[in-house]
Amino acid sequence: MSLNEKHGGKSRVQFLTVAAVIAAMYAVLTYVAGLMNLAYGPVQFRFSEALTVLPVFTGAAIPGLSLGCFLANLGSPLGVVDWVFGTLATLLAAVLTRAVRKVRVKGLPVLAPLPPVLCNAVIIGIEIVCLSDAGAFQFSNFSLSAFWPAALSVGLGELVVCYVLGLPLMWLMEKSGAARKIFK
Repeated sequence: MSLNEKHGGKSRVQFLTVAAVIAAMYAVLTYVAGLMNLAYGPVQFRFSEALTVLPVFTGAAIPGLSLGCFLANLGSPLGVVDWVFGTLATLLAAVLTRAVRKVRVKGLPVLAPLPPVLCNAVIIGIEIVCLSDAGAFQFSNFSLSAFWPAALSVGLGELVVCYVLGLPLMWLMEKSGAARKIFK
């Protein structure tokens, strides 16, 4: 199967262009949140996470969000560890969001924002707990008693952004026809 067939007849250039635009939007929105101290650490309100619903509309959002997260995390105070764990969380969330896109309530894919919430809560929760005060990452630092508050903190921030911003974004894109125009 060719790349064109795999992506509903879209040309490779169209697919890459959409992925690149999504990556750029995610990175810029994360840097804006970073300027307000909202993008990194145990309490995060990344506006960019609203874009994690985009795999509902296009597979190009999977590499786009992953690359955007990697680029955004280049500015993370957590360093290389955040490049790996943050990108992994976003990639897994995007794949799972794409997988649940057809589960709809009253026409709206209400489960789509859930994978980013769960993936980030678990993966970033582990990342935060395994980092020492000196910034060294070691799995031996992990403890369940430290994990649950970290996961809850990250998950709640993600839940707010994904459902309060992401779900309405998805609804608006579908209702207005923008999703069909942009992603066809």
